[in-house]
Amino acid sequence: VQLQASGGGLVQAGDSLRLSCTVSGRILSLLNIGWFRQAPGKEREFVAAISRTGSTMKYADSVKGRFTISRDTAKNTVYLQMNSLKFEDTAVYYCAASTIVEVTTAAVRYRNWGQGTLVTVSS
Repeated sequence: VQLQASGGGLVQAGDSLRLSCTVSGRILSLLNIGWFRQAPGKEREFVAAISRTGSTMKYADSVKGRFTISRDTAKNTVYLQMNSLKFEDTAVYYCAASTIVEVTTAAVRYRNWGQGTLVTVSS
């Protein structure tokens, strides 16, 4: 399974950005997909995840109400719509794939990772 994250960039606080995670090598209906982020000097943290059925989504408390995870099975792509961006959202964002049954927020349960895309929010 290969994952390609894209869509990062430099935006101002309050702006929106949509990240994409294109998956190859396995169809989305077999994978739970998660988004994680890592800010400079900090540990990688969970952001959002969507189940293989697309029926279950989980979000970190820090992004609830601002970020939305979704997917397009025809394009085998998962999106992270980020609205009302804050300076503290600045990080490298990674998408990752998990084959375990339940949707998890634990990074160690995700086997395959994309290369990351940088999101910089200026205050």
